Formats: sequence, C-alpha cells, structure tokens
Amino acid sequence: MFERVPSAPPDPILGLSAAFAADDRSHKISLGVGEYRDASGKTPVLDVVRAAEARLLAAGSSKTYLPIDGTPAYGRLVRELVFGQDRADSADTVTVQTPGGTGALRVAADFIANHFPDARIWLPDPTWANHPKIFEAARVPCLSYRYYNSEAKGLDAPGMLEALQQTEKGDVVLLHACCHNPSGVDLDADTWQAAGKLLADRGALALVDFAYQGFGDGLEQDAAGLRLFCEQVPEMFVATSYSKNFGLYQDRVGALTVVTGSADRAETVLSQLKICVRTSFSNPPAHGSALVTCILSDEGLRADWLAELTQMRERINGMRQTLVEGLQRHGASQDFSFITRQKGMFSFSGLDPKQVERLREEHAVYIVGSGRINVAGVTPDNVDALCRAVVSVL
Repeated sequence: MFERVPSAPPDPILGLSAAFAADDRSHKISLGVGEYRDASGKTPVLDVVRAAEARLLAAGSSKTYLPIDGTPAYGRLVRELVFGQDRADSADTVTVQTPGGTGALRVAADFIANHFPDARIWLPDPTWANHPKIFEAARVPCLSYRYYNSEAKGLDAPGMLEALQQTEKGDVVLLHACCHNPSGVDLDADTWQAAGKLLADRGALALVDFAYQGFGDGLEQDAAGLRLFCEQVPEMFVATSYSKNFGLYQDRVGALTVVTGSADRAETVLSQLKICVRTSFSNPPAHGSALVTCILSDEGLRADWLAELTQMRERINGMRQTLVEGLQRHGASQDFSFITRQKGMFSFSGLDPKQVERLREEHAVYIVGSGRINVAGVTPDNVDALCRAVVSVL
C-alpha cells in the first residue's frame, strides 16, 4: 500500500534548515527558521530557565499525566499575560494547554470544524506559511484579506478593513497580536479598534495568534492592541506560544484561550475543547508548562525573565539598525529604513524568489522564498557578509 503514497514537498521553512545543514560552506548564514539567536549565533537556554529547571528537578516526585486541559495555575498565568490581572480570573474565559502555538491553532481548527461547519477562516496576506496548512488539514476553508502594502512597506489598514467587510456571520478571522510573521508590520491602536467593531457588527469570530509577546515593544505594550480589541468583541480565540519569549522551542509550550461571553458557555466550550485535545494528543506535556508556571509565579524569577526578554528584544532591534546601516554602507541604492520600523524577529526584505535563490546558491545565505528574514539570525560577525550578498543580488 505504501507504494501508492506520493512524496510530499519539503516544508518551506523547516526544509530550509535541512538544506542549510547539508551545505558544507563554512561561511553559510541561516536566516530562515524563526528561532532567537544571540550575538554568537546560538539559540541559548535562558539563565532563568536553568534556575527554574533546577528547582523542578529538586522538587519533582512524579511523572503522572496532567489533566486534559493542563494545570489550573498555568492556565491562569496564560490569561494574565494575555489579558492582564483584571481578566485573568474571568468566568467567561477558559484555557487549555497545548503543544506549542501550533498545537493551539490545530485545536482551534478542530473546534471550528466540529462546531461551526459552515465557517470560513480569513487569513492576512501574507501570513505564516503554516497557517493555511493547519486549517486546510482540519477541512476549514481558507480565504485571505489584504494586510501588507508592499510599496509603502507598511500596513494596508484601509485595504484590510475593506476586505473584512466581505466576512459573513459565523466566519473566523485570524489576526496576529504583535510581531506579524512574516512582515514585522503590526496593527496600530485605531485599526485594532476598527477591526473589533467591524467583526462584532458582522458577527465574525476572531482568532488571535499571539506567538511573540515581549519581542515587539514590551510584554504589556505587545498586548495593548489585543486588549483594546477585547473591548469590542464578546467572543474570541487566542492561541499563545512560549517558544520564543521563554526560549522553550523543544518543550512545545502553548495554550488556546477562549473568551465565550458567559460562564455557562465557558463550561460548555471547555468540555468540547477537552474532546479536541483527547482525540489529538490526549494530554499536554508537563515540563515546559511547569517551567513557565515556576518562573511567572516567583517574583524574583519573573523579574529575571523580564530582564532577559528585554535583552533579546534590544539585541534584535539593534541588529535591525546595524543591518540598515550596513546595506547603505555596502552600496544599496534602495531605502531599507523600513526594517527599523518593523517589530519582532522577522523582516519582509522585499527580495524576490530569484534573488533569494541567488543568495543561497552564490553566497550560502538561507532565507525563506518569500523574502522573509529572521533578523535574530543576524550577528556582528555575519552582518557585513550578509549586506554584501544582498547588495550583489539587488
């Protein structure tokens, strides 16, 4: 039977990592996969994570299953990060722990397919390459709405709001909370409020992907737009990930939170979310969520985490400026200052697929075919070589 199975194409992002690993050129540069890198080009384990792991190891006495929806303490801390202290214990809001943000999106997709069978999901253009694949796998039809203005290298707010006028009652609209992947261009406060009012008026449901909290302007600042949006809509999904801001890539720590509008509906929704979890991965992994809970529950560890998160954010922002200056110094005639206005780990460079291919073949520089660059992979040691390579293919 397996003879009839066709080969699948490599993942556009993770497949790039395999190609990079197979490249034997010593000067190769990886700017594809969305992992934070320090100034030496390595993905570090945060000091605060090491401290929390030591505590957990000393206190650990069992490896028993977690509840299907995860631990209550973790769920509450997730809601606190997303909504703030005031809404962390809201009776109309429930959280289930998931394997990463991707797991949260898939649980949401399964829930939508099971309970809103006529729903379509609207995705921003562009968006993370895995978004449409997740919802298509769950048999949720995907549409797109305008988001990025390639000429202005910024948000197309009028085009976005005009496109979302086409949503129908019961549709789902995916929004990036901050640090938009792949463009690095975020919604401003006015657009958050306008989008919230529009979706409420049209009876559409929002699904907010919140994978990079703290990597834009700060932990609270990055949640500000979402919290404004919450004032406009009675119900929503929020998918969160702690791979980036805690550096827990391998531990797959995420959550799906649902604002339901009433305590009774919250109980019903949670019962159905548990079925989605049970039939997908049964129980969530414990280690990563225990680390997040340990760090956020301890005043000293939380302060240490915020300090390390600030250092990561400031390093990325510093490399944005260094990259722009380097491109200018090496002879780029285009204005790349838009890179410094983008937020988070990613930049939409404007390079086309042919230029991306030349970067890989001629200069061993690996970026995604869309032209997305992981700015966190730029270091003081590789930035000049990168700038020379980019200028040579422009």
